[in-house]
Amino acid sequence: MLPILKNIVSRRPTEEISPCDPEVEAVGRALKRAVDARMRRSLAIRELDSGSDNATEIEINLLSSPHYDVERFGVSFVASPRHADLLLVTGAVTRNMEVAVKKTYEAMPAPKYVVAVGDDACDGGIYRGTYAVLGGVDAVLPVDLKIPGNPPEPIDILRGILALMTN
Repeated sequence: MLPILKNIVSRRPTEEISPCDPEVEAVGRALKRAVDARMRRSLAIRELDSGSDNATEIEINLLSSPHYDVERFGVSFVASPRHADLLLVTGAVTRNMEVAVKKTYEAMPAPKYVVAVGDDACDGGIYRGTYAVLGGVDAVLPVDLKIPGNPPEPIDILRGILALMTN
């Protein structure tokens, strides 16, 4: 009985962890202002995997986690390119995905932005020059921003989107 009471009244190890990251909050507030000004209060993102190893997708998925929670900054992920303002492309563009990448881009309404996320999407990465890969996203689409890294951290992706929105 004593260990149970001790657990109830003692401090928890997680009580020392701050629930919010000041850097994420600062970048997020700046992104919210930029999205409000440029995109009329919301930014819809369609993520497209054009042949990646899924490392970058994991980091992009973290943007929707409680730690980053990009929805509170006016940024949302959408399933259809017809609803998207920004296309986040991950992975080197493979020959098999070339048509799908182009069709996804063509389905987006104007104005549309393309962001290459990760080293593979930026220049082909370690797959550059192989027989099955065309190269980075810029081999197929006009790219507005490249976010390097293998994979880039979620805060770097947020900073990149912020830089795009403030240009």
